[in-house]
Amino acid sequence: MDEVALLEALLRIPSLSGQEGAAAAFLVEQMRSFGWEAFVDGAGNAVGLLGTDGPLVVLLGHIDTVPGAIPVRIVDGKLYGRGAVDAKGPFASFIAAARRAELAGRLRCRLALIGATEEEAASSRGAHYARERYAPAFCVIGEPSGWDRVTLGYKGRLLVHYRIEQAAAHSAGELPAAPEAMVAFWRAVEQRCTSYNAGHERLFDQLIPSLRRVASGGDGLGDWAEATIGLRLPEGVDPARLAGELRGLAGPASLRFEGGCPAFRSPRTTPLAAAFVRAIRGQGGQPAFLHKTGTADMNVVGPAWGCPIVAYGPGDSRLDHTPDEHLELAEYQRAIAVLTEVLAGFG
Repeated sequence: MDEVALLEALLRIPSLSGQEGAAAAFLVEQMRSFGWEAFVDGAGNAVGLLGTDGPLVVLLGHIDTVPGAIPVRIVDGKLYGRGAVDAKGPFASFIAAARRAELAGRLRCRLALIGATEEEAASSRGAHYARERYAPAFCVIGEPSGWDRVTLGYKGRLLVHYRIEQAAAHSAGELPAAPEAMVAFWRAVEQRCTSYNAGHERLFDQLIPSLRRVASGGDGLGDWAEATIGLRLPEGVDPARLAGELRGLAGPASLRFEGGCPAFRSPRTTPLAAAFVRAIRGQGGQPAFLHKTGTADMNVVGPAWGCPIVAYGPGDSRLDHTPDEHLELAEYQRAIAVLTEVLAGFG
């Protein structure tokens, strides 16, 4: 199976978070066909191992996607499909680059390729499982950066699930209705973020709220309202401490927290970052470094492994989760070439 066919076949396999089994089995079969040791691990990750000498390098991508079926097709050199950018495309480029380096006799490291589960579900189940089982010298996270750019950091995250229940309130009465209480909480969260952001001009340094879901109802005797709020955390904001502050703003409502993780940033002066700079220049590109306002599995494994780490992969991250998600095949091939050079430079 050639490199484009590999990705196209992977895109045709639905793999919502928590439902990655068929995609993992497909990837294991493909990696075994190369003669690699390959298996599905205890978290459902698709794992491939190869190489016998040199430092251990973990290539950690995720194979789950958000909902939304996009017909898989190639049009004008663009491959469409859910996950083409986020993040089956980057993981397929890992496999293709490892295979190119191996066939050329240029692999200078031991590789663990991990197609991780549940990254999109905020649980990052696959990355947490891998974190306890590997101790790499270097790590590359599979996320879209563009073929000529390298991501060094991601913001942290905290999801807040709000619920208030109370006796039914008459619209002409003094008691605020449950939806009004929820709106007051949301405004208090916005104000908390606005206060923090005073003097912080870069998005990477700001505390950014988003209202993800709102619902309300009642039965004539009681009213309720719910909301899910997402918070993107800058460096220095601890998720647990912020959760405590939010409880103080919630009044009689209940709060449940999910997916809390701090921001993480890797320095640009590591040997790994330098290897990507050389490889991108070797392909005629002008390398640049990114700091993303989203969150990725780098936040999970980066602090634990303490090794040089970057995120890299083909694709425009502005297409993540959109109905127009697609990957330029020329960019996919250039990213594979960059990764091949990086893998050949270890040892």
